[in-house]
Amino acid sequence: MSLKIQNFTYSTNRIMHKLDKAQKVIDSEVLRRCDPLVPFKTGVLKGSGIYGTKIGSGVIRYTSPYAKRQYYWGRPAKYGQRGRKWFGRMKFMYRHEIKKIAQKEIDSP
Repeated sequence: MSLKIQNFTYSTNRIMHKLDKAQKVIDSEVLRRCDPLVPFKTGVLKGSGIYGTKIGSGVIRYTSPYAKRQYYWGRPAKYGQRGRKWFGRMKFMYRHEIKKIAQKEIDSP
């Protein structure tokens, strides 16, 4: 994913601040868009993604003990959107929208 920074007259601190804000927006959007795709029985797996992720770090982490098993070997999404490999499916469906949102955050004054 590439993002364009149009005006290079900003100081390094300002650029880093804009990139930090963009990373927070990207992390939030990824979690929000993964939400309807994560398998849901009791809600623990979905909640572990919210509680296990530090927004702005660039790492989305599902911390429940069975998250890896569900991600790779869980049931496929037959009857709805919820099923295994939710991040890969979300990325395929929404990567362009997330990129536009992040670019808009960088371009904002």
